[in-house]
Amino acid sequence: MNAPVIAVQHAAVGYDARTVLRDVSLTVTAGEVVAVLGANGSGKSTLIRAVLGLVPLSAGSVTLFGRPLRRFRQWERIGYVPQRLGAGGGVPATVREVVASGRLARRGILRPPGAADRAAVDGALRAVGLADRADDAVATLSGGQQQRALIARALAGHPELLVLDEPTAGVDATSQEAFAGALREFVDGGGTVLLVAHELGPLRPLIDRAVVVHAGEICHDGPVPEPAGHHAEPDHDHVHPHCPDEPVGLWSN
Repeated sequence: MNAPVIAVQHAAVGYDARTVLRDVSLTVTAGEVVAVLGANGSGKSTLIRAVLGLVPLSAGSVTLFGRPLRRFRQWERIGYVPQRLGAGGGVPATVREVVASGRLARRGILRPPGAADRAAVDGALRAVGLADRADDAVATLSGGQQQRALIARALAGHPELLVLDEPTAGVDATSQEAFAGALREFVDGGGTVLLVAHELGPLRPLIDRAVVVHAGEICHDGPVPEPAGHHAEPDHDHVHPHCPDEPVGLWSN
């Protein structure tokens, strides 16, 4: 069996006396693609933010690549794409410059980029289908293209683990397909993926395992559940895996 890349044990997170996650345990092994699913407000994004140390645990523990989170320093091994963050950030920059910033954790701030850095950036741009827009200003890209630039930025660092928070939310079909292709290439190269999603779309064939979060707890950990009822209709693309105790209407859009 492959070694665990992520190990969460009995984790709890709370904000302002409100419990968001309670007694959550999750293991992701090398080479797996794991999707975290759930309704809005279920705690799924909080879970992956806790994995990365972006929100503190009130109980439990997180281990990354066999090392406790509090002692983990090898962040170049992880590529993170946060939820709905504009690639330009209000600062004038080309697509290539944004993607190149993904190399900083690996090469260091003081060392100038070399041939390996340039090759990594070019490869990441090709992977997401933006090679022809490399010298354009990020602000000229569509929302979906900007999201692809952020994914390319993560890929440029040659991480072993990709953590993505709703990477295809509000993204056009072309960008979703481009992202799915880039993810397939990353996984075929031995990468590990943990992603949050409300709908899987073209990512569905890539998913090895689905973890469903409901009311701050994991209520399913296994195969991607099949949509049921009107969710299974051809024009309905959302994956809505119900847990036994979910209230009616939880998955309504």
